[in-house]
Amino acid sequence: MVMGWLRFFEAGRKFDCINSLNTAHTIPVLVEDVKDLISVAQYILVVEKESVFQRLANDQFCNKNRCIVITGRGYPDVPTRRFLRLLVDKLCLPVYCLVDCDPYGFDILATYRFGSMQMAYDAKFLRVPQIQWLGVFPSDSENYDLPQQCLLPLTTEDKRKTEAMLLRCYLCQEVPDWRSELELMLQRGVKFEIEALSVHSLSFLSEVYIPSKIQEGTYICHI
Repeated sequence: MVMGWLRFFEAGRKFDCINSLNTAHTIPVLVEDVKDLISVAQYILVVEKESVFQRLANDQFCNKNRCIVITGRGYPDVPTRRFLRLLVDKLCLPVYCLVDCDPYGFDILATYRFGSMQMAYDAKFLRVPQIQWLGVFPSDSENYDLPQQCLLPLTTEDKRKTEAMLLRCYLCQEVPDWRSELELMLQRGVKFEIEALSVHSLSFLSEVYIPSKIQEGTYICHI
């Protein structure tokens, strides 16, 4: 799903996101047929979940922020990843990713950045090396005063998945700061969802968290 400051054609069909900034449009299946990309966006925001995408749409996020918002609704499929790669290549915009603070959120972030393990042969055309991790970080629970009830203990499976990801050599070589955050999550033994930030207000994510993170540069860059 995509919304925001973007207009393009796919196989002769017009996708005019600009005309209705906060309306979700489907990701084109035939990404190779996408033509005439037009955008005045300042950045691309990738969000892990449809519920967060919908929260931003309800808050009219794209009216106040000149951006393109994309979600793969969990683990992204091939068209979503190819479309994101196309946008980054053609528009040359910074791209940020917002995922849950749990092992699955981190794995989804890594899928956008490095490609999936199952499709390593096609990673060149599917991965987005420029992607920057906007949040949510383990340290955000303290920085944004999340109450204890928002924090959930890591399960045995969570810990097993985290330990397995820490063994991936490319994390240490290419994104050591990402790996440090993963280690911190395991050390603290807790996880929380993006929606936990809404404990402050329903619009906290769209009005405070995301804009301030981007403006102040409090995200983890790629190398």
